[in-house]
Amino acid sequence: MTDQNPLLTHTEAAGPPDIHRNQQYLTLDDTIEHCIGDLGWSQLLQAILISFAWFFDAQQTFISVFTDAQPKWSCKHSSSSCNNANVCDLPRDSWSWDLPAFTSTISEWSLECANPIIIGLPASSFFTGCLAGGFALATLADSTLGRKNMLVLSSLVMSLSGVLAAVSTNVWMYAALRFVSGFGRATIGTCALVLSTELVGKKWRGNAGIMGFVCFALGFLSLPVEAYLLREYSWRLIYLWTCVPSLFYSIIMYFAVRESPRWLFIKGRKENFIQALRSIAGSKKRGRLTESFFNETVNWEEKVQERNIYSAMKMLLNKGWALRRIAAVMAVGFGLGMIYYGMPLGLGNLSLDLHLGVSLNALLEFPSSFLTFFLIGKLNRKSSILGLTVLSGICSVACVLVKWKGIQMGLELVSFFSACTGTNVILIYALELFPTCVRNSAVSMVRQAVVLSGVLSPILVAAGKHNGLISYAVFGVTIVLCGLFVIWLPETKGRTFCDTMEEEEERRDM
Repeated sequence: MTDQNPLLTHTEAAGPPDIHRNQQYLTLDDTIEHCIGDLGWSQLLQAILISFAWFFDAQQTFISVFTDAQPKWSCKHSSSSCNNANVCDLPRDSWSWDLPAFTSTISEWSLECANPIIIGLPASSFFTGCLAGGFALATLADSTLGRKNMLVLSSLVMSLSGVLAAVSTNVWMYAALRFVSGFGRATIGTCALVLSTELVGKKWRGNAGIMGFVCFALGFLSLPVEAYLLREYSWRLIYLWTCVPSLFYSIIMYFAVRESPRWLFIKGRKENFIQALRSIAGSKKRGRLTESFFNETVNWEEKVQERNIYSAMKMLLNKGWALRRIAAVMAVGFGLGMIYYGMPLGLGNLSLDLHLGVSLNALLEFPSSFLTFFLIGKLNRKSSILGLTVLSGICSVACVLVKWKGIQMGLELVSFFSACTGTNVILIYALELFPTCVRNSAVSMVRQAVVLSGVLSPILVAAGKHNGLISYAVFGVTIVLCGLFVIWLPETKGRTFCDTMEEEEERRDM
């Protein structure tokens, strides 16, 4: 683990500093910013490429909204009693699907009258995989693999399992592959968020994080477009259209993206640290960033962080203040996830057009990202999250109490928008609450709390098929109660990153 000794001296325009003069030392933050600046073109391109991982992440997160949708059906003979009946109460030869059976897993495998647990099994399996993958893989990004390699590996596993899901022959095989996809996908958003923010100066970290949210919105929005174009074709094509490009993206990312210099430094990887900074730095600074420059200005004798793969998790659990923080922020994330994942999955229960509803929800991701930019720069984190969770919860309950479709849709959109914005803010907030040595693990734990809601949401949606209060009322009450946990967290607006647990503890004692 690094100590708090300064790393780099202030330099003059003429070149490297004279280390024999009186010196005022800089922190690791200042060292990196001195070498690569706040935000250069190289950093911007790297951040955009990394953030695009969110695009494919969003597609696999919400793809079951269309592939596992309940298809529309109609009676073969006009009869008012038939039209108003439950499809499960009718003889199979008295009705038919409006579209070919292969357009949905429900119709292809005759699951229309199955138990809600079976109907929601593929989606729940995906989120269960996310939960398992988050706990199993998260510490690797902080310990041995690093941010970049973990991101590439996760993207590859998600892509390959998605391609294989397209050849599933039954719901059990399909659910198993969705589990594997979720397992691989678990760390994509976390690694992309942490890596993109650690490649830029502190002034631009919030903006770099928002790039990922915008890419996630684009990926979410692309789904209803692709689903509409393929509405009369097999659901398997949607997986191929989304997973094959993701596979090629993973390969490109392996060769084009640099590892976080901050992570390389605390791991004591001197040559990789210098190489990463030089590759990101602008042409004017690159010539001065020689190995001799670093030898004269950087203290390489600092202690290297423990290399055990579970060291980051042990640090989180052994420190009382860190354990309290992670528990509180995970509780908030769980509540936000109830609405964030539950609302799009439950649109079919509100008697609204599925493609239109999902498109409107996806479009809200864009203003949500811009609002996040405003909230991060202007408002306190705690009050923002508290207000958003309360508003989302109230609208969630209200949208099933009203009968007029226009108001119902409006309340649903407000609820989802608030939860979406709150989810963006809580991830940025988690970045600021924990130091570099455990940051990826901590943010990953918060995402797993959000994902845990995704495990429960499909089952609640299936159970609330005939009574929306079973799902939407539970969503609303949960997000309000969980949002109250933010009261026990410290405010982080305007703070700089800490790199070690000792630095964070020293800041708490000030």
